[in-house]
Amino acid sequence: MIINGMEKLANDWLTKDLMDFEYKKYVLLAYLQHVRKSFGKSELYPFLSDLVFHYRNLLTVKKNKEILREYFPKEISKADFRKLKLIYKRIVEDDETMRELQDILTFSIPKVQEMLEEGKDIYEFVESQCEIQPVGLMPLYENEGYVFLSQPPRKDAEIYRYQISIFENTDEKVKGIHTEYISTVQKSPFHTFEQIKLDLIRSNNNLPNPATYLIVSGIRFPFHETFMPVAKRLLVKYISDSGGKDKR
Repeated sequence: MIINGMEKLANDWLTKDLMDFEYKKYVLLAYLQHVRKSFGKSELYPFLSDLVFHYRNLLTVKKNKEILREYFPKEISKADFRKLKLIYKRIVEDDETMRELQDILTFSIPKVQEMLEEGKDIYEFVESQCEIQPVGLMPLYENEGYVFLSQPPRKDAEIYRYQISIFENTDEKVKGIHTEYISTVQKSPFHTFEQIKLDLIRSNNNLPNPATYLIVSGIRFPFHETFMPVAKRLLVKYISDSGGKDKR
């Protein structure tokens, strides 16, 4: 399956089409080969988040047989057109299908886990090369403001407006971040990041004293596929950990 020029593993790849070990092995290995090429270019997204999704799904199917039953497609065994009612026979009741599934899970889980670990290693390396610091005076409210993203030796910086929101899932409260591109600016001895922040304040009265952060990467990485998503997660983590302390 090709999406935006990139191969993507369908969410229901495990149960759609043929329930055949060799076929599923081919589908998975082709996908992982594409992921490995992307990781080889330090392009983490969208594949890293995809791998997390597929790995969790594989473990869920392996662990919970009731959920496993819901994953399988259903085959019509009888139709009562008068009552417009369809009665389905579950393919999951087929012992041969179950054996194929077990073989697929046994092969797939360690393969996806191995690639996921490789992606996490790259992510941690990218994060280790990033530094974050406040720009100018910081307000008490930091969940909305601006973030400057820079990758030397280039002198320009990408400016985004950010907003952090909190939502709840089944287990915990989770913080998400929304960003909106503002502009690309050139930094110079006469046009510092502090001056850029003042320019933003003058042009937007809605944020008279915005929280503003600079995130710099010591190594140049693919911007949208790697640096930007890592920087967003780093910003959320930094603000969560600061807890309103160390304002300048």
